[in-house]
Amino acid sequence: MDRTTVELSALGFQALVTGLLALVYWGLWRQSHRPYFAAWAGAWAAFALRLGFISAFVLTRQEVWLFAHQAATGISALLLLWAALQFSRGARWRARYLWLGAAAVAWAWLAIFVMRDMRTAGLSAAILLAGVTLWTGLVFWRRRRQGESLGAVMLAWTFTLWGLHHLDYPLLRPLGTGVLYGVFADVVFIVAATVGTLVLVLGDGRRALEARSHQLEQLTRLLLRAQEDERRRIARELHDEAGQILTAVKIELDLEGRKEAGDMVGRALAQVRDLSNLLRPAVLDDLGLVPALRGMVEDFAKRTRVAATLSCGETLGTLPAEQQVVIYRVVQEALTNVARHASARRVQVRIESAQDRVRLAVEDDGRGVSGEPTPHLGLLGIRERITTLGGTLVIEGAPGQGFRIQAEIPAGATA
Repeated sequence: MDRTTVELSALGFQALVTGLLALVYWGLWRQSHRPYFAAWAGAWAAFALRLGFISAFVLTRQEVWLFAHQAATGISALLLLWAALQFSRGARWRARYLWLGAAAVAWAWLAIFVMRDMRTAGLSAAILLAGVTLWTGLVFWRRRRQGESLGAVMLAWTFTLWGLHHLDYPLLRPLGTGVLYGVFADVVFIVAATVGTLVLVLGDGRRALEARSHQLEQLTRLLLRAQEDERRRIARELHDEAGQILTAVKIELDLEGRKEAGDMVGRALAQVRDLSNLLRPAVLDDLGLVPALRGMVEDFAKRTRVAATLSCGETLGTLPAEQQVVIYRVVQEALTNVARHASARRVQVRIESAQDRVRLAVEDDGRGVSGEPTPHLGLLGIRERITTLGGTLVIEGAPGQGFRIQAEIPAGATA
């Protein structure tokens, strides 16, 4: 196999690799519509065409292919730089930028067809490609200084070394020699640039996702606070307004001897008070968490005829107000779940406050569940309240072995 065949095979392999990369970036652009993906796709496509043009020149020695190679070299270099600027600085396209591409094409025409100096043409192309590649490396070095980014470091080193590699053209590869060496080095740099780009994009995507998750957590905290404030307001209005009115009506009916009507109003009054306590028990605000929990457990036992016990320390009352509300709501939802689904005879509520953690467990002896518990709005609400305080939640159950909800919250945590 002669040297020309080997060199053409190497150039063809490099063109194939580069063309595939262009298709990958084009697919990324179609999926996300990020403009820098389109620019990278165009840059790699122009680079692949550049390799095809130089292969045609090696075969035919026609100057038109050398001109096309020189023009594609300048355009691919400019597109690589433009993609880097779009990604790192959010640069926007302006029509006046077209003159840069036109200048690259015009210089290729001048060097090949007017000056007719292949050495000048090759040297100028090498300097242009090296200069733009080094500039691209500088863009990513600046990106690196803005924050920790493995992808930016990879791209900065890749484009810096690649730019220096382009400068070896007049020394080691004059007039098209040293093709195999150049192809091997270019393939290495192309692969490194692609890996670095993907790492950088994935890193930025991860940071964007983390920022979005943080925003959603903040929104959840605000919604939970607003929910508690609204519950408190409605509970107060039911207790102070509707409750007082119904109490006055019942007194009037009792004084008039209308016992049946008075009993009906009394039942309505009891329902209003129960609803007020479910929304926001006044004892939680007036006396604190421990009395509120005791009242809730006792009321649960009376309503459901399920033997319910509470074990907790008096130090719970020293916890931050938001943490007390979360503990109360978790126990409330857990007991509601027992009443609706467990068919239990006994339920135990245990809350322990250690130096750095608060541990909460609600366990019943009901029918349990098979497999993973089906998530519903109540359990999802419990999990959301716990996670907003940086805590953990474990839900366990087995057929015939009851159901257990266990939570841990950092002591002193606030949403």
